[in-house]
Amino acid sequence: MKGLVNTWFDDLETGATERTRGRTITEADIVNWCALTGDWFVLHSDKEYAARSSFGQRIAPGMMVVAFSGGLGVPPDAEAIVANYGTDRIRYPRPTFIGDTLHCEIRVEELRGRDERTGIASFSWNMANQDAQLVMTSQLKVLLWRRPGADQV
Repeated sequence: MKGLVNTWFDDLETGATERTRGRTITEADIVNWCALTGDWFVLHSDKEYAARSSFGQRIAPGMMVVAFSGGLGVPPDAEAIVANYGTDRIRYPRPTFIGDTLHCEIRVEELRGRDERTGIASFSWNMANQDAQLVMTSQLKVLLWRRPGADQV
């Protein structure tokens, strides 16, 4: 799997886009997330409480949605990636429910050379559900290697 995030810095172009495969959010995902993180907030873990809330049902933890976006958008064998440089402006415009199928929508926003060997790519990094509604928006910055043998600017 190549993917925009696994492209050598020198080969990226501002405006390039990618849409990942989908992933359906399950009750097991939420229970496992709560168990691993200790985040047992009632809107994630209490069906009866959540049913009485404005959402009408349990919702997925926002940080879980962010974490799953990495699984969708970052290949496990990514040789162009040096490191995650940071994430800015995370927002959750809509809730994610059990049964929603999410995909990551990625767009190259900015490219900034860092040194002779690396550059920082800024991506619009958003998760959308099966109805094309955004459930998470963010800006991801990734430290990437320059292409081996690339002419350096």
